[in-house]
Amino acid sequence: MTRFGYFLATEEHGPEELVRQAGAAQEAGFDALWISDHYHPWLGAQGQSSFVWSVIGAIGQVTSLPVATAVTCPTTRIHPAIVAQAAATAAAMTPGGFSLGVGTGEALNEHILGDPWPHAARRLAMLEEAIEVMRELWSGRTVSHHGEFYTVDTARLYTLPEEPPPVLMSAFGPKATALAARAADGLVQVAPAPETVDRFRREGGAGKPVQGGLKVCWAPNEQDAVRTAYERWPNEALSGEAPQVLPSPRHFEQLTQGLVTPEMVADEVTCGPDPERHVAAIEAYLEAGVDEVYVCQVGDDQDGFFGFYSEEVLPRLRGAR
Repeated sequence: MTRFGYFLATEEHGPEELVRQAGAAQEAGFDALWISDHYHPWLGAQGQSSFVWSVIGAIGQVTSLPVATAVTCPTTRIHPAIVAQAAATAAAMTPGGFSLGVGTGEALNEHILGDPWPHAARRLAMLEEAIEVMRELWSGRTVSHHGEFYTVDTARLYTLPEEPPPVLMSAFGPKATALAARAADGLVQVAPAPETVDRFRREGGAGKPVQGGLKVCWAPNEQDAVRTAYERWPNEALSGEAPQVLPSPRHFEQLTQGLVTPEMVADEVTCGPDPERHVAAIEAYLEAGVDEVYVCQVGDDQDGFFGFYSEEVLPRLRGAR
C-alpha cells in the first residue's frame, strides 16, 4: 500500500515544535515521518537547525509512526561509527520503526570542522565505506576497521534495536543511483524522476522501497502561500551543483536574491488552497514509480495544513489508489 508521510523541516522549526508537528501528523492521518538532518539552515530566514538525534528520540515517545532521516551525511562532519550508534539508539526509541536515510551531503553542513570538501566521486566512495562500517557495527560484534577513509578500533554497540535500521540512500546521477541499488535498502528522491527510479530498480534495487519528498505551502489564498514560500524557501528554485558546494546560509541568500523570483518558487512549490493541485503534485511522484511520498508544509500555519490534508487531500489520494 502506498504510504503518505509528513516531512519535518528542522531548518524551519525548533525542536519542541517539531515534536508537536509529529504528533499532529499522526492525528491528521499521515502514515510516516521524514526529518531533515542539518547543521545550518539553507537561509537565515528559515531560522533553525536542531540536533536531529535528540528530536527523533522525543518523537519516538509521542508517536507510533515510522521515522526516517532525509537525509544524514555519515562521512565528514560525524564519523560513521558515531552515526551508527545514533541510528541504533533512534531505532530502539521509535516504536514505529526507524530508517537511516543517507547521502553525500552538502558543504553547507559538512565544512564546519575545516576539512576540505571532497569532489563528488570521493564523496560517493566515502559514503559506500561509511555504510559498510555502520552495518558492521549494527551486527553487535566488536569491530576493527581500517579502510581508505575510516578507522574503527575495537568498537562495539551495546544498545541495538531488534533489527538493524534499513539504509535508504539519496541519489541523483547514474553513479550514485548504481551505488544506492547495490549498497542501500531503498532510494530517496526529492523530485519525480522516473529515469532514476527505473535505473535503481534495473541495477539491483528491484523490490526495494523508493521514497520521495516535496514541499508545498498551504494558505487560505494562493498569493499568501507564494509569498511565504518565496520568503522561506527560495533555494527550492536553485538547480545544478550550487546547493552542494555553497558553505554558508549567506551564500544561499546572495544567490537567491540575485536569481530567484516568486514565480520561480511557485513553479517548484505547490502553493495555495486547491486540493487538486496538491494531489497532482503528489501523483507525479507516484507516476514516477515512488512508493512513499512525504510532504513538507512551508511556513508557520502547520495546523491549517494538517486540517486541509486530513479533510481534502489524503482522502482524495487514498480514494484514487
